[in-house]
Formats: sequence, structure tokens, C-alpha cells
Amino acid sequence: MTQPLKTYLHERQILVDRALDRYLPAASVPPTVIHKAMRYSIFAGGKRLRPILCLMSAELCGGKTAMVMPTACALEMIHTYSLIHDDLPAMDDDDLRRGKPTNHKVFGEGIAVLAGDALLTLAFELMARVPSGVSADSALRSIRLISEAAGSQGMIGGQAADLMAEGKTAHLSPNRLKSTVDYIHLHKTAALLRASLLAGAVLSGASAAEQKSLDVYGRNIGLAFQIADDILDIVGDKKLLGKKGSDRENQKLTYPAVWGIDRSRRMADRLIREAQEALRRFGKKANPAIELADYVVRREK
Repeated sequence: MTQPLKTYLHERQILVDRALDRYLPAASVPPTVIHKAMRYSIFAGGKRLRPILCLMSAELCGGKTAMVMPTACALEMIHTYSLIHDDLPAMDDDDLRRGKPTNHKVFGEGIAVLAGDALLTLAFELMARVPSGVSADSALRSIRLISEAAGSQGMIGGQAADLMAEGKTAHLSPNRLKSTVDYIHLHKTAALLRASLLAGAVLSGASAAEQKSLDVYGRNIGLAFQIADDILDIVGDKKLLGKKGSDRENQKLTYPAVWGIDRSRRMADRLIREAQEALRRFGKKANPAIELADYVVRREK
């Protein structure tokens, strides 16, 4: 990662963390156990990629940070709720997340479920707080975009397909394997990343052409991000990744499982090139987004 990108991400991560701290109920507010559990997972580390993408697209489209910050934080809450639930014994049954005990290991399964539910609910409360400078129509369009990306036609649909595919792919034809893994990744991961960019654009009054460019960028980096995750799960340092198990142990359907590591890397590189090309209309303003696309597939965790 170049120093300019490192600085860019760090500065926005600080802004997002400060806003999250303001928006979340304090740990001392009753019922304290729920608020402690919510804050535990929100502040357990993380790249803040989704909120940063939301802020980034707003900057590209002439918007201001204040116009999109509630939605940016809502996206992180939705992402975090999905991780809390994903780690539960009924799902992936993980003990570690980002090198720390998962939420249900600290607070118990019942509280973990409720903490995830509370984060999802608070996310929509935040998005309904229409900031100054944002039209009600733009706010509604943004909420609908994120709702679709997070629901059964988006992230939840991808997670359901992921669960259903575990250990049940031996009988599938090559074409069915490909279509299934594409569906899982486009929905489970790429949908919310794409929505993060589109929400920032919509709230900033972006043109249809600008939204289309960011849509292509978001879809491509979302898919490349998950392919990189799949590869890291095999070749990455588990200490750096902060996790214990692996997709292979859980018999997950992944790109390396279908295509092999080398071909998966080539696919991710192609997606990143196409993502970067889609940003040409924004000129030099797009440099952080172009560098971020490279980081997505070069990262080590």
C-alpha cells in the first residue's frame, strides 16, 4: 500500500470511528449487556471498507462527508451484524474474528443474536436521519439500494446459498459450480460493497453516468475482494488474518476450489483492471479509488 493511500484510509477511518462512537449507545446505557456487545464487535478492528467507499464516492460526485456519514456508519453496522451472525455455531461456528474471540464466545449466543439484530435496526434508524443538503427522495433511494443489497436478494441470499453449498458440490457440473460460486460471491460480498458506492453517489446528487461508473467499479472490486479472501484463506498467515478455521475445512465453495489459485488470481486482476477503467471519467480525483482497487487484491489480511 502506498503512503498516500495509507494516509487517505487512516484519516477516513478515524472519522468513521468517531462517528460510530457517537451514534452507538454508550456501554453504560441500559440494557448494558446489549450495548457492550454491539460496541465490542464494532470496535474489534476492521478496515471500515464499506463506509470509506461510501465517503469516497461522495467525494468523487461532489458531495460532503456530513451528507453521507450516517449512511456510511449504517453500512458498517450492517456489515458487523452479518459477521456476528456468520460466526454463530449455527452458521460458520468461528471462535475468532480479527484475532479476538467472536461475539458469542464473549457474550453468549442469545446476546450475540440480539446484538446483531440491534445493529441492523440502528442502521436503518441512522439512514432515516436525512442530513442537511440531502433530498428526501435521495435518502429513500439510498435506503432502498442498501436494503436490497443486504436482504434476501443480496447479502442474505448469498449467505444462504453459501450454507446450502457446503459439502454438497461433488455432483455439480462445472457450469453449475461456476454459476453457484459466482452467485454466492456477487451477493454475499459484492452486493453491499456496490451499494456502499451507489449510496454515496445518490446522496450526493450524482448523474446517471457517474452512478453507472461507480456501479461497475463496485461490482468488480466486490468480486475481486472475495476472490482475494478465498486465496488468503489458503495461503495467508492465520495470525495476520485473525481467524482459526478455513473455508477448506468447512467445505466452502470458493473460487480456488473451482478454478485453482493461479486462475483465481488472474480473474481478480482482470476484475480490478476493469474497475479502474470504469473510473476514468473522474480524472485525478479517482486516484485513491484506483489505488484501493489494487490494494484489494494485494493485501495480506
